[in-house]
Amino acid sequence: MFKKILIANRGEIACRVIKTAKKMGIATVAVYSDADKDALHVQMADEAVHIGAPPSAQSYLLMDRIVEACKKTGAEAVHPGYGFLSEKREFQEALAKEGIAFIGPDAHAIFSMGDKIESKKLAKAAGVSSVPGFLGVIKDPAEAVKIANEVGYPVMIKASAGGGGKGMRLARNDAEAHEGFISATNEAKSSFADDRVFIEKYIENPRHIEIQLLGDSHGNTIYLGERECSIQRRHQKVIEEAPSPFLTEAVRKAMGEQAVALAKAVNYKSAGTVEFIVDSQRNFYFLEMNTRLQVEHPVTELVTGIDLVEWMIRIAYGEHLTIQQKDVQLRGWAMEARVYAEDPFRNFLPSIGRLTRYIPPAEGPHVRVDTGVYEGGEISMYYDPMIAKLCTYGPVRELAISHMRQALDEYFIRGLNHNIPFLSALMAHPRFVRGELTTNFIAEEYPNGFHAEDLPVSDPRLLVAVAAFVHRKQVEREATLSGQMPGHEMTVSNDWVVKFGGKNFPYTIRAIEGGYALEMGGPTVTVKSDWDIGQPLFRGVVNDDNNHNVVVQVDRHGIGYRLFHQGSRADAVVLTPRSAELAELMPVKAAPDMSKYLLSPMPGLLVSVAVVDGQDVKAGEVLAVVEAMKMENILRAERDGIIGKVHAKAGDSLSVDQKIIEFAA
Repeated sequence: MFKKILIANRGEIACRVIKTAKKMGIATVAVYSDADKDALHVQMADEAVHIGAPPSAQSYLLMDRIVEACKKTGAEAVHPGYGFLSEKREFQEALAKEGIAFIGPDAHAIFSMGDKIESKKLAKAAGVSSVPGFLGVIKDPAEAVKIANEVGYPVMIKASAGGGGKGMRLARNDAEAHEGFISATNEAKSSFADDRVFIEKYIENPRHIEIQLLGDSHGNTIYLGERECSIQRRHQKVIEEAPSPFLTEAVRKAMGEQAVALAKAVNYKSAGTVEFIVDSQRNFYFLEMNTRLQVEHPVTELVTGIDLVEWMIRIAYGEHLTIQQKDVQLRGWAMEARVYAEDPFRNFLPSIGRLTRYIPPAEGPHVRVDTGVYEGGEISMYYDPMIAKLCTYGPVRELAISHMRQALDEYFIRGLNHNIPFLSALMAHPRFVRGELTTNFIAEEYPNGFHAEDLPVSDPRLLVAVAAFVHRKQVEREATLSGQMPGHEMTVSNDWVVKFGGKNFPYTIRAIEGGYALEMGGPTVTVKSDWDIGQPLFRGVVNDDNNHNVVVQVDRHGIGYRLFHQGSRADAVVLTPRSAELAELMPVKAAPDMSKYLLSPMPGLLVSVAVVDGQDVKAGEVLAVVEAMKMENILRAERDGIIGKVHAKAGDSLSVDQKIIEFAA
């Protein structure tokens, strides 16, 4: 077995590979850019080598730096993770030239199946059903528009070397095809150093279901069931699960066997994934093959008990695959939710910065957390804003969802925005719970974006009870402070008012065994917990008869409390009845009018400004382009007007809400 391997990646996937390597007794080498010098994967590895500047094109995409790091450290093999160089045949060839093993398929398979255009040609030649489209190289926007018309709208423009939702645009008309070609090629070039794109017919309302493969260099290939990956936003997966709630055993077998046949056509070895789109009649069509480890591989590991990274390493070393198809059994149900540093209430714009507090859920039989960050670490503007992959497991789908909802409540993140409110809403959505999924799920259920009103509605008395419990602990401690004037000691009242959501909730509180009882004008509400001041998570039972176990995140916020539960945030202030009465008389401060400014919706790089001072603009006209996390975001005029002043120039680094353009009228 290898004695030392290098991981040519960063973040959670580098940490994931290091864990298995350590379990196997293999020493590890990390590589890092300037931005990642204090990253978790660097801390976890036995050795670490600096490879360049923060932009991936100047570090993680430089093959010669990786090869040199291997030679410097004596690494015998390289695990590429996903993204970056994982599907570049030139990288495998460069390693082979130096006698370094690539923990993945050979160059022929990478080229034949990893390249989206070539893989579709091979699939067609092998008689595999494929989506209609144009597989040649497209030279410019005009040709893209011409081809899109020939294929027939709607079409999908995709980067040939793409993945992870990068370099993909849906076009329903000529204008979108023209603009989509430009954006897709730009993203493809910056993300993969390859600006080739192709066009294919977009199938409406499909499911995205993929088959996990394992193959060795001795002709053995098996499939490990499927993953349902239909919950996507901007073509990037958000929720994955295994198995699919849609497939029958017969369809699963047919998809698996077809995937195996396709892999054998190129003598595929290592872990790989064949992706299909599946229509409402369970007809499936080959989409592409990813010649690497998928982001969502943990759900397959949870339902099969097979460590995919371990088998990738063993296969690269030349070992035989000892698992036969008949040995593969799918047991239980697994869910994965991708936790990102992004603001779901602002159209999922990236949020970068420092994790001032970071407490992931405790791992155990039902919870797995694959992360590459830690408290005090930073989410950089140079890479994908993934914080972690949160996975849960249960014997049936309903319990996997239930475990996920609780784990999301427990996930404590501060310092930047994150998408946990959105993930919580998805897990509680009736259509998701029923398993009625398509790749259009998010667009259909949240057509106007995600808002606070989309969060699951819960009984307000639950948060009132928690706020009352927390406040009672606070005032009881304050009453015990030393140095109080004799005869004027602080007494603790039993009558209070919780104020949140624009409403007042008066109550009377009394102590009971293990907690408190609240009289709120209806049935008595009991709340029991061992929570104490300073703990970020309140765990307790509200109302014994319903056995309602709750997890609520608690922050002290000014004179009140900020509570987080099921994705919702409630700012609660606990007042005396007289203070609550007076608070009703306080004027509400109006927010400043910023409507005459175009503000940067995210931290990022200002790629271009399309207007000048004094220019007339029409609604819908492009004003500027901001790049963040390798994604281009086009900012358009919301109404007709005149540009008063341009406050920023191309190349500027922008902070969130920084002024870019001021309108005169």
